[in-house]
Amino acid sequence: MTATLEESGGAAPRAVVVWCPDWPVTAVLGGAEAGERLLAVVEGGRVVAASAAARAAGVRRGMKVRSAKGLIDALEVVERDEDAEARLFDQVAEAVSALAARLEVLRPGVCAIPARGAARFHGGEDVLVERLYDAVEAAGFACSIGVADGVAAALLAAREHRVVAPGGSPAFLAPHPVAEVAPPKLADLLVRLGIGTVGALAAMPPGPVADRFGAAGTAAHRLARGLQARPVVPRPPGADLDAETRFEQPHTLAEPMVFAALGLAEQLHANLAAAGLGCGTFTVEVVCADGTEAHRTWRHEGLLSAPAVAERIRWQLQAWQQQARFTAASGGVAVLRLVPDGLYADAGRQLSLLDGDSEARERMERAAARVQALLGHTGVVTAQLAGGRGPGEQVVRTPVGDAHQERRADGPWPGRLPAPSPVRVPPVPEEVRLLDQAGEPVQVTARAELVQPPARLMVRGRSMAVAAWAGPWPATERWWDPDDARRAARLQVTADDGAALLLTVTGGRWHLEGAYDT
Repeated sequence: MTATLEESGGAAPRAVVVWCPDWPVTAVLGGAEAGERLLAVVEGGRVVAASAAARAAGVRRGMKVRSAKGLIDALEVVERDEDAEARLFDQVAEAVSALAARLEVLRPGVCAIPARGAARFHGGEDVLVERLYDAVEAAGFACSIGVADGVAAALLAAREHRVVAPGGSPAFLAPHPVAEVAPPKLADLLVRLGIGTVGALAAMPPGPVADRFGAAGTAAHRLARGLQARPVVPRPPGADLDAETRFEQPHTLAEPMVFAALGLAEQLHANLAAAGLGCGTFTVEVVCADGTEAHRTWRHEGLLSAPAVAERIRWQLQAWQQQARFTAASGGVAVLRLVPDGLYADAGRQLSLLDGDSEARERMERAAARVQALLGHTGVVTAQLAGGRGPGEQVVRTPVGDAHQERRADGPWPGRLPAPSPVRVPPVPEEVRLLDQAGEPVQVTARAELVQPPARLMVRGRSMAVAAWAGPWPATERWWDPDDARRAARLQVTADDGAALLLTVTGGRWHLEGAYDT
């Protein structure tokens, strides 16, 4: 039996984490080095990763695209491609798995292996780490490696190229922000209560933490103390927890198997729920007609919805197809199977009084999830009114299966214009030129007053005369955050062809934020 990262007992087992920094950047470049390229990978209008050169110029993760462009005029902005990230990272996973009996992918860019067995085989943790560095480098990638008690501590150690001594994880974790062990909503609440570090959380008695913060609080508290998030339990005797499908006609392409992925994910969750269990990991297994097999383990931690599990199955199948794992010579994939591991007792969830009459909603969710399995996790979204100053911030699009952002639409949002709102809003504000009668750019003072009245508007090379205008109205955003602070002003203009537009100016540059119905 191989060692796992979810052994029985309370103490977190030793783990080795291999972290490839800036993986979204690496993926969009196809594995090539960014060098001096000023590059930002974005998703949902915000930066998710940036090249080293862009970070040196001030671009930060979570920054709005327009704020990043304001820092670097020549910044190259590329949309995130999670499929490419997963396919490329499987090359790293293959290199690492050659040195360990078991590997878990936390997410594209990060994987973990149990330290005990691999370190014993290779002659110690230090030797294992050196061999892992060599293996990943030979595969053509850069990485950072950390070793500690538990995956959470090992991931932080990887960011510092560090091996934390056995038993030292609580002290190592203590000065870090509490968000490193707690989910975002809980971390925000803890910070508001004055519990800002992992050490402060670990110092609290377990009973009051469980009473006040529930299962999520208990899991975070255990991680803070160097324990596993949840005590692992053995698989119940005779329990059939695996989810499996057998294809009458074996497949040599990933796409036909994607249709089965969501059903398998739902079956896995149903099997676990029926047994009152959750899983820390799940393994995707394929068996070809000639008997050859492939498998890869992904981290779950009870946090993934069925569509999110299906997406990881799709990523894995596409990666294997790219590596020619199930070609015609193998006879094609005959069996696709999900195997849960790292089992723990699941406290379940409280049902709403309205959950009983949910058949139509469930049918809709299943249909949306099937389309999502084809188009990718962000391919099917739901819209929700949310708070924000600009029109592009007032509607949030959330992938099906993800929790909606909890941002109050009713404010207060100083600087937000009153209704009516623009009916057409571009995904990213489009740069335009607003000129005065002399053909010079219209400027706005620090007191949000026009230096000269607008006369012409240039949009995508088209010139329009300004027939009327109103404003400007100032908007100062996130003044307390030097990385994301923004001073802007908005101006409503009507062109001679009747078009009613909302413009915004920041840093002397004008952008089109929306268009009104006329």
